[in-house]
Amino acid sequence: QPDVIYAAIELDRRKGGVYRSTNRGASWTKMSDEVSGGTGPHYYQELYACPHRFDRIYLVSNYLVRSDNGGKSFERVNVKNKHVDDHAIAFRANDPNYLLVGTDGGLYESFDDSKTWRYVSNLPVTQFYKVAVDDAQPFYNVYGGTQDNNTQGGPSRTDNIHGIQNSDWFVVLGGDGHQPATEPGNPNIVYAQWQQGNLMRHDRRTGENVYIQPMAAPDEPAERWNWDAPIVVSPHNPAHLYFASQRVWKSTDRGDSWETLSEDLTTNTERIETPFFGTTQGWDNPWDIYAMSNYSTITSLGVSPVQQGLIYAGTDDGLIQVTEDEGKNWRKIRLNSLPGLPSTAFVNDIKADLHNANKVYAVFDNHKFGDYTPYLYKSVDKGKSWTKITNDLPDRTLLWRIVQDHENPELLFLGAEFGVYFSHNGGKNWKALKGGLPPIAVRDLAIQQRENDLVLATFGRGFYILDDYSALRKYNEVDSEKEALLYPPRDGWWYKPQSPLGSWGISQGDQHYMAPNPPFGVEFTYLLHEVYKSTTAKRKEIEKKRKKENQPLSFPGWEAVETEMREQAPRVWLFVTDEQGDVIRRVEATNSKGYQRVVWDLKKASRKPVLNDGAGLGGDSGNDAAPGVYFAQLFSDLNGELGAVSDRVEFVVKPLREGTLRGVLPAAVVAFQDEMETLFGRNSTADKLFSETQKSMNRMAEAYRRSGTRSVDAERGLQNLRENMEQFDLQWYGSKARREVGEKEEHHSLGQYLYKAAAGGGVLTYGPTATQRQAAEYASQLLSEKEKALSTIRENMEQLGSLLKQSGVAHWEIH
Repeated sequence: QPDVIYAAIELDRRKGGVYRSTNRGASWTKMSDEVSGGTGPHYYQELYACPHRFDRIYLVSNYLVRSDNGGKSFERVNVKNKHVDDHAIAFRANDPNYLLVGTDGGLYESFDDSKTWRYVSNLPVTQFYKVAVDDAQPFYNVYGGTQDNNTQGGPSRTDNIHGIQNSDWFVVLGGDGHQPATEPGNPNIVYAQWQQGNLMRHDRRTGENVYIQPMAAPDEPAERWNWDAPIVVSPHNPAHLYFASQRVWKSTDRGDSWETLSEDLTTNTERIETPFFGTTQGWDNPWDIYAMSNYSTITSLGVSPVQQGLIYAGTDDGLIQVTEDEGKNWRKIRLNSLPGLPSTAFVNDIKADLHNANKVYAVFDNHKFGDYTPYLYKSVDKGKSWTKITNDLPDRTLLWRIVQDHENPELLFLGAEFGVYFSHNGGKNWKALKGGLPPIAVRDLAIQQRENDLVLATFGRGFYILDDYSALRKYNEVDSEKEALLYPPRDGWWYKPQSPLGSWGISQGDQHYMAPNPPFGVEFTYLLHEVYKSTTAKRKEIEKKRKKENQPLSFPGWEAVETEMREQAPRVWLFVTDEQGDVIRRVEATNSKGYQRVVWDLKKASRKPVLNDGAGLGGDSGNDAAPGVYFAQLFSDLNGELGAVSDRVEFVVKPLREGTLRGVLPAAVVAFQDEMETLFGRNSTADKLFSETQKSMNRMAEAYRRSGTRSVDAERGLQNLRENMEQFDLQWYGSKARREVGEKEEHHSLGQYLYKAAAGGGVLTYGPTATQRQAAEYASQLLSEKEKALSTIRENMEQLGSLLKQSGVAHWEIH
């Protein structure tokens, strides 16, 4: 029925209706007064026509509704076990029972016409307004207020091999989440709020929430809270809070009671009296401010950690207010007094400098008036004068929040509409930080000072963490005497990663979402000033330049080309050494210009044997290195010649935790691992040698067969050798007959003792048990017997070989 069209119309005061046309819009019939509910038609109101059933239409709303008669009547669609607030619907052409619905809570699909719903749980697309971090040990938590998906918290990393799962996250408070806050030194206290300043104090130990929003007295005007009201935990006392409506409030007892530090700091403007479209509007204008933020509210608070009592408050109606005496007196700053800033701008953020009481930073936004100019300002006199510091930021880039490094006062980070920027010189210049970050709105950012992590809250792609940005503190500091800069890393945690979903990965399917952990071990950041180039690469660079200059090329000569072809590719290595200067491991790094990262996984170099085909058993990764002090340094490898190219840095590897039961010291665990590695290496060498002995025996027998000679002693010797080899195979590798039917051996094998013993080296906090040490002793005894028996076989084979050669048998090799 292509002539039939449906329309959902919004009229005045959140009223409206559904209309239907049978002639492609030439005329319309009102079918009903149905209109999207909840926060109102302005938030929903899309109509979808079912492709499988004529006159079935869906109207998205806070609760999805459906009509089977072209809009005359509607009924709610089942939303049990599904998030509400629907916005989009998709159908499947060949399945009339299939629905895919996009909601404030994500994607849901139904295969039975909405009777049941399946949630798509592997899409990290949460919209975060704001972020806070705590100082929990050993891994801190990240908290965020979301668009209609609660205030959530979760770990910055886990101690397992899988990463951070959805199940690691927890809800602190329901509804729309906004600015959270945490208490320094007490990660069990979290502050969260839903819109309009409904503030709660959450106790992580009990899971309880205490409602702590301050309130006006009966003879005072009601508080006007912004949709996303600002809260700050005092940098001078962790039990003190600052919160703001149109007034600034302070609590000295974690929100149990409050006092005001100001009167109304806004212009107290009646919003419907403000000009729109060049003029003021009358009462009959189609006003709809239901479920909107209040107006004339404080949107941002900045509390100086340097000067107690210095507080900044920014509003949504054109003001910044400053007090230097904890609210006794306030100084008003009109936004249009800042150079180039419109009076209509919204104060997105205001931050007191962490190092200098006179400095303050402010971020503004004027996009509601069609202005996408970036507005970022800095004051060095407590707001008396301002300088715009957007400088080389891109045009048409909305700015959201700013944070300052706690060690380098010149290092700033800026959240913007399409990513994040940093400045190493106090805002004179800005550079985008990429590193895999999508072009998404970074609505807020926070620094976890203990870890030097930058945490980003994006509006649509969840959280991102830049681990250990400390190298940026020395951005542009170049040591001309060194070819590379290796920055001191964070200390490494020594532990055995857990595997709660199984040691072989996961079997929950691709729907099971897991965010990656930071790399296990110690992660190093380094700066390579130039890439190391091969002779071939250097020649091609010269030739490229000559081509560009229209100069002829020449043949470099056979010797030069031969040298190029035999040259080894340049490489860069990270050498890890212990306190005695012994090399523990060398890890290949990236040979690329600029900032790079390389990870040492806390493993020592492998001591496993390298077999005669050049392959090492288990690769180059050996046993665990013990906790302690280590050093690292970068080396270039130019055609096999190694040279140090950076300074040496020191770091510590320390145990993450102690076990419930007291075991041996970590050094003893590592020593046992080394002992087991030696035993496994000896056994592998014996296995390889036995295999080569079998091949040599077969070559010897074939050479005798081809020789055309006849020797009874040689034939008896070959037969005895074969019988000894078969007996060796039976004794050390088991019965072929038992193996064929799956029957166990009569006695424990050497391999079984080895693996039983090796389990003791895998428990880092406890070490090997007495039984595991006994297994190692048994394995060592049996291995000595195995090596002795194999040595006897090879001696006999050597003697037999001499006899055969004396008999004129052709030459062969014994390996």
